[in-house]
Amino acid sequence: MDQYQRDSAASISFGWDRSTDERSCQAFIQRFSRPNLLSVLTPRLTDQELTALIDHLSVLMKQHLSEREYHRLFLADSATKRV
Repeated sequence: MDQYQRDSAASISFGWDRSTDERSCQAFIQRFSRPNLLSVLTPRLTDQELTALIDHLSVLMKQHLSEREYHRLFLADSATKRV
C-alpha cells in the first residue's frame, strides 16, 4: 500500500481535534500535490489564482520555517551553509 492509499480521501476530516486536523491537512496536501491532478488543475488556474496560491504557500513557509529548514525541506538543499 503506497502513501496515497494510506492517506485516502476518506481519512480526511476536519474539526474533530488538532491532531486529526493536522493529519487531514497533510493527507489533503499530499493528494492535492499528485502530479496527475496538478497537470490538469494548474493550466486551468487564472493568473490571479496561480499568484495567490504561490503567495499564500510562500507566506506560510516564511512564517513557520527557518531559512535553514526552508532550504533543507523545501529546496532539498542539503549542502546549504545558511543559518
